[in-house]
Amino acid sequence: MNPTIYSSSIPIFTQMLGGLQQVLSKAEAHAADKKIDPNALLQARLYPDMFPLLRQVQVATDFAKSVAARLAGVEVPKLADDEQTFADLQARISTVLNFIAGLDTAQFESAATREIVSQAGTPKEKRFTGNSYLLNYGLPHFFFHTTTAYAILRHNGVEVGKKDYVGTY
Repeated sequence: MNPTIYSSSIPIFTQMLGGLQQVLSKAEAHAADKKIDPNALLQARLYPDMFPLLRQVQVATDFAKSVAARLAGVEVPKLADDEQTFADLQARISTVLNFIAGLDTAQFESAATREIVSQAGTPKEKRFTGNSYLLNYGLPHFFFHTTTAYAILRHNGVEVGKKDYVGTY
């Protein structure tokens, strides 16, 4: 039996964003306990040419909401990208979780074969079937940014582990 596009996306986005919330909560507590300026963690990056933690979280949530919306055939919600604090990032994740929770499985009925047209950061458009968009584009990018956010915090001494990253399932 083939899993549906809905069950291959929404529960995974929900689980992993929940894990990201846990990791960010631990990072905020770590900063407070160690008397570290929270901005030191929010602006931390693994390498100078990579996005900092704050942007990694923004991009991870962008992928969750945009992939879910396109697969459901609804408009992608716009977020301001003006987060500055851990609380702001938590609110952003909650906003995205609420959005994807509001999507109905019926909206994904023809998602596997739906044509998805994307212009990911470039003027060149890419065309996918919904199945390919999710499995070959959306999920890999989403996991890259959630993993990088986790790695930034772990690298900076926040005591998080695989159970935190994976979240509740």
